Amino acid sequence: MENLVILDIGSNSVRMAINQIQADGSYREIKRVKSDSRLSEGMGPQKILQKKAMDRTIDSLADFQKIYTQYDHTTVIGIATAAVRQAKNQADFLAAVKKRIHINVKVLTGHQEAYYDYLGVMNRLGIKNCLILDIGGASVEIVQVENGRDVHLTSVPVGAVTLSERYHLNDSISGANLFNAQFGLRKLFGRVKWLHTAHRQPLVLLGGASRTLARINRRRQHMTRIDAIHGYHLSAEQVNRTFLNLLRGNLKRRQSIPGLEADRADIIVGGLLPLVTLMEMVDSRKMYFSESGVREGIITEYLNEHYSK
Repeated sequence: MENLVILDIGSNSVRMAINQIQADGSYREIKRVKSDSRLSEGMGPQKILQKKAMDRTIDSLADFQKIYTQYDHTTVIGIATAAVRQAKNQADFLAAVKKRIHINVKVLTGHQEAYYDYLGVMNRLGIKNCLILDIGGASVEIVQVENGRDVHLTSVPVGAVTLSERYHLNDSISGANLFNAQFGLRKLFGRVKWLHTAHRQPLVLLGGASRTLARINRRRQHMTRIDAIHGYHLSAEQVNRTFLNLLRGNLKRRQSIPGLEADRADIIVGGLLPLVTLMEMVDSRKMYFSESGVREGIITEYLNEHYSK
């Protein structure tokens, strides 16, 4: 038996998942921990990780280390996504992580991140034709899936934190700022030439903002397990209605919305804007939610490399 530890350094949060793997290659998750360390906070157009954000993130990793070292037969895989990928001081951050917890972190390219999203979704969700959308803190990954195959993989370098900071979407939101944000997104998405072939395809949603969208609607529908979002689905009308509700009022009002974590309220509009924009561009009518993404994709690859017969 092996315990596979995945440390996932995202732009908004850092996560640890411990999966217990049996000799036959079957596995189950036995521990999951998250810390909202906001690594991409304050990077700005210079794309420089800020010391406070780096310290918060490394402290979280050190806390995770105290947990996973209690397990026997561990293999630790560390990955980092958009914030570290884009950072000019990437080497300094990786060296600091190495010094503190003695782990070499692999920085995923946008293409790799999108591919692991695809592996994770296809392994757990039975949808063969769709558009996968992973909204992170500093990037958005889009994958077109046809007959279960990944035909296009793209990463766009904006996300919930960066959009919220750039267009001032954190508190009260002006019509001008919202318009500018959506105009900028449509311009970025317009450069993805293959998107016009994804007309009317359902969207499969990943990422913290998407999970929040699902929880808000499950709470509104009086569902008891609001975190059980895998396979849950919403219509475009339900998504738009929720987004409109989030636009009303200010940060304090958003923090009071049931199902919305208070510490995510300042980036939820920026986090859902890529979905609302893309949904309109491809005229998607139905959104499905997946709990499986990059980490599950990495597990799938690991099992294929080490446990396949």
